[in-house]
Amino acid sequence: MENHTPDQSVLTHIQQLTEKEETLYGKPDLTDEDVKELHDVKLKLDQYWDLMRQRRAFRDAGEDPERAKMRSSDTIEHYKE
Repeated sequence: MENHTPDQSVLTHIQQLTEKEETLYGKPDLTDEDVKELHDVKLKLDQYWDLMRQRRAFRDAGEDPERAKMRSSDTIEHYKE
């Protein structure tokens, strides 16, 4: 069986960020700082999901998933599907 420890690490970050996002959305009133933090959390979530997709794509192609790299939020925001 393959060792997916790095995948688990990425998924753990995603889970933590999702929990933070849910906590912020659960607040009755968001401060300006909360809104900024929520924006940052969303950007990081996008980055980690992108990293996970890259890892899976490399693995599915029979290549080393360690080739996947965290891309900048700017790159991800402007990515065209």
